Amino acid sequence: FFLSSEGADEMWVAAVFLTCLTGAQSMYFNLNEGRRRCFLEEVATDTLVVGKYNSLDWYQIDPSNAANIDVNSSPTIIQAFAVDPSGRELMRHECGETGKFAFTSQMGGEHLICFITTTSYFQGVARKFRFDVSFEVGEAAHDYTEIAKTEHLSAIEVEIRKLNDKIRNIRGEQDYQKVREAYFRDTAESNNSRVMWWTILQVVVIFAAGGWQYFKLRRFFKSKKLA
Repeated sequence: FFLSSEGADEMWVAAVFLTCLTGAQSMYFNLNEGRRRCFLEEVATDTLVVGKYNSLDWYQIDPSNAANIDVNSSPTIIQAFAVDPSGRELMRHECGETGKFAFTSQMGGEHLICFITTTSYFQGVARKFRFDVSFEVGEAAHDYTEIAKTEHLSAIEVEIRKLNDKIRNIRGEQDYQKVREAYFRDTAESNNSRVMWWTILQVVVIFAAGGWQYFKLRRFFKSKKLA
């Protein structure tokens, strides 16, 4: 895990290399009011990501609790949102005490999933909210029990659906890794080309400097009648 507290935002970047083959990833964190906590999920294109959360301090912002009402400020809302590698927002969800959110990736790469509050303090004090959150990616994100009930599938049909989804996820991951491999190969070739041309430039400069020094010294020695 990597924790950054720089500036007004706090970012907790976790599970950097999750793919569509990864199961559930569960963790606990604190969300400081007025700041944000972010998680980084690396997924392939067209991959389902489901987040499940449990707010352990919901009583602090429960709108049914009169103690949480301040006529001088708006009510506190905790939101979850997801942003893809291009900066496009894929999902924004208003969190309750418990719940879940989901989005499907439109492109492969690192997706940012953040939790943030709509207020910076309550009655002059910045509060801290504890959260349990888990992420399910790819095939693990599908609720096959609910799918079976909705589509009236038999046990064997559910297993076939699971296998099809797993195969689809494996193919998607392979395609994504091919794109990443091509990108890193192009980057490596570009760097090698730059190093080669830089080396050639250094050699040219060294020979040019050496030639200039040779003719300069030769003229000097001739002028002094030493050569």
